[in-house]
Amino acid sequence: MDKKISVPDQKVAWRWIFLMAWRDARKSKSRLFLFISSIVIGIAALVAINSFSDNLQSDINSQANELLGADLELASNDSSFRYPVIEAMDHTVSYENSFASMIFFPKNQESRLVDVRALEGSFPYYGKIETEPVDAESTFRDGSPKALVDQSVMVQYNVQVGDSIRIGRVMFKIEGSLISSPSQSIGATLVAPAVYIPMDYLDDTELIQKGSRVYYRRFYKFNDPPSDFDIDEQIRTDSDSLRAAKISSETIRERKEETGDTFEDLADFLNLVAFVALLLGCVGVASAVHIYIKEKIRLVAILRCLGASGRDAFYIYLTQIGLLGLIGSILGAIAGTFIQTVLPKVFADFLPVDVTIALSWTSILGGVLTGLFVSILFALSPLISVRRASPLITLRGIQEGGRLKLDRAQWIIYLCIFLFIIGFAFTQIGSLNDSLVFTVFIGLAFGFLALIAKISMWLVKKFFPDAWSYVWRQSLANLHRPNNQTLVLISSIGLGTALITTLYFIQTLLINEVEITTNNDRPNLMIFDIQSHQVDAINDRAKARGLPILQSVPIVTMRLSSVNGITYKQALEDTSINLRGGMFRREWRVTYRDSLIDSEELVSGSLTFPKDAPEHIQKQFEDMPFVSLEDDYVKRNNLELMDTLVWDVQGVPVATRLGSTREIDWQRVQTNFLALFPTGVLEQAPQFHVLITRVKSTEEGALFQREIVKDYPNVSVIDVGLILNTLDDILDKIAFVIRFMALFSIITGLLVLISSVILSKFQRIKESVLLRTMGGSRRQILSINSLEYFFLGSLASLSGILLAMLGSWGLAFYSFDSTFVPNLLPIVLVYVIITGLTIIIGLLNSRGIISKPPLEVLRNEIQ
Repeated sequence: MDKKISVPDQKVAWRWIFLMAWRDARKSKSRLFLFISSIVIGIAALVAINSFSDNLQSDINSQANELLGADLELASNDSSFRYPVIEAMDHTVSYENSFASMIFFPKNQESRLVDVRALEGSFPYYGKIETEPVDAESTFRDGSPKALVDQSVMVQYNVQVGDSIRIGRVMFKIEGSLISSPSQSIGATLVAPAVYIPMDYLDDTELIQKGSRVYYRRFYKFNDPPSDFDIDEQIRTDSDSLRAAKISSETIRERKEETGDTFEDLADFLNLVAFVALLLGCVGVASAVHIYIKEKIRLVAILRCLGASGRDAFYIYLTQIGLLGLIGSILGAIAGTFIQTVLPKVFADFLPVDVTIALSWTSILGGVLTGLFVSILFALSPLISVRRASPLITLRGIQEGGRLKLDRAQWIIYLCIFLFIIGFAFTQIGSLNDSLVFTVFIGLAFGFLALIAKISMWLVKKFFPDAWSYVWRQSLANLHRPNNQTLVLISSIGLGTALITTLYFIQTLLINEVEITTNNDRPNLMIFDIQSHQVDAINDRAKARGLPILQSVPIVTMRLSSVNGITYKQALEDTSINLRGGMFRREWRVTYRDSLIDSEELVSGSLTFPKDAPEHIQKQFEDMPFVSLEDDYVKRNNLELMDTLVWDVQGVPVATRLGSTREIDWQRVQTNFLALFPTGVLEQAPQFHVLITRVKSTEEGALFQREIVKDYPNVSVIDVGLILNTLDDILDKIAFVIRFMALFSIITGLLVLISSVILSKFQRIKESVLLRTMGGSRRQILSINSLEYFFLGSLASLSGILLAMLGSWGLAFYSFDSTFVPNLLPIVLVYVIITGLTIIIGLLNSRGIISKPPLEVLRNEIQ
């Protein structure tokens, strides 16, 4: 028998408060477990993701030098570039010349476009080029013609270490498979995987000729730099001169920041997942405590009759919720610490560093404190009503406790919740505007769901279907009768449905954004670097094989010298000039024709000079041909129609006017150009050509590639189908990652649904027992409960889906600049699953009521 505990007199007796909280919690273990579960999942997601992010950032910081492989990297398209400041220091330098080229596999007579990297020196100075076997990284530099070939290429073409490849005129032995190397990105390996060869054999390949596109890199290691020397500060000081010399640079600090920026979107997505999971946990806390406290109002009234104050009762349940929140937060932090060990494996294909698994005490402590704070904050609103629970409830019934009006303290609590959501969203998302928008959306969503619940109750009460059967009337009446659960369940289940469905819609939108699709009439083979004297012969080869010539495009390389007489140097010196330097620094590749293709649409101006223009206009502009630029590019760089653009076409100045702007569909698998010249201007300029065709099968494409590469070693071929297959594999991995992370929110949302419905059964126990006492059958009670939960589940899920569609449309339109088109099948599945779970759990709630005598049920619930 429990020890008798007397009610304290005036001051708060904390020992009595704790004892009462413990005594009451022992009798409500199953209900409070559901309260804890919402906190555990939310905090587990928060701690796991924050710990993973902390460890990733720490490893990027510690391994930044291995990501670059040197203290400084300089690069240019000109092999003779110089940087006197660095050359005057004590340093070690390595050289890398890289270019796109075809390699030929004699073993199976196949060919593949790769990024050939001719290396000289001891690069990398930090880290290593990972190979299999391990020592191949050093043995391929022993002076004989050896190569390291990308691992994926060796698998695709079934070649092994020891086989041979031909690059240009030289046969190289495959010394090892290349697993990874500094400065190698996923995007680059999609089109042209890397192949390393010694620099000594580069000239022998005879692939580097006049006009060849080669990228020259130099990697520096400083042997004994001065103590006050800061390479980053030196680069900033010389940035203007480096840009003017068209030299790009990268330091360890820049690589670290660049890598961190690269994974900023990943971090934002992970933070959003953690935030949604925790927010769903908050919804679970609020709904669970709301229903739990409504059940405890009668016990509070009894305490009031025995002399306890409303403040004492409030402290009892606040203490109970606080302790349970602390326990749930600690359990969640422990679970999150274990879950973070899985995340490096999930993201392994996308991470540039090896992520160590370490305890992040900042994340753990932050998770525990956040869970405790959230538990108390979101429980305060229903708890606050305990203070004014009247002792008369013991006589008049529990419904008296549900009519309490909002007081000032509750408005303060709502304000604190609003500020908390904004603040926490800001810490996770990092944007105050986005945090405000998200919080306002959550507030409007709650308001919308509450409005749906109120309107539903009013409609049922106003237009009560008297002619319907008793079961239908009883189930509908339960939506508006005293102690109804309509508002709580529609709000909690509806918001959970909205957040989960929005997350699904957005993950689908993100995946669709990066998908590249092709169909039966799209090109899938691209041949480039064709010299002018080779065009006709290669076109004839394609036609002889029955391949369509979808495009045969000349390309001229040039640079922009001036805009309206303003040069790059003048733009750098005069900050008032509103021109971007990137226009001058880039190497332009343009084509010439007098018509648009199907991926282009004229936005403004005219492609060619209008022949019907007034005579004085013709005299002013007839010596300057019109060029057309992409419309977005013109706007970004503050250009206007009729601006004068002077181009440096490999040493020859060509003056033009900006005659028109075009909108370009860059997702088409074909050649698209920022700048388009008219015919009659560039025909005599040095140029190369691109041929685009379509093959019917992989075998046909392989045969054509083999024939072209064998007879024209300088020509490169891109198999678009192969790239698409590789990209599909990457997209599948991205989709898996997104769905894996969304699982946190889905589990939390389902727990909110389950706990809300399970806890709601205590609102219907008395009615169900009375029905049984009055002769109600098992079937009638099950039917009444089934219909009630069907209405509640349908209203909540449909309202949540509508909110998700509105939210997804807003995110697609304003954040992703995309079109949101909802898929009907997921919507139907969400409705069926949410409504079905609500009904099933509701029926399970009724099982204990209908399988036991009414007196036993009442006795168990009163104890």
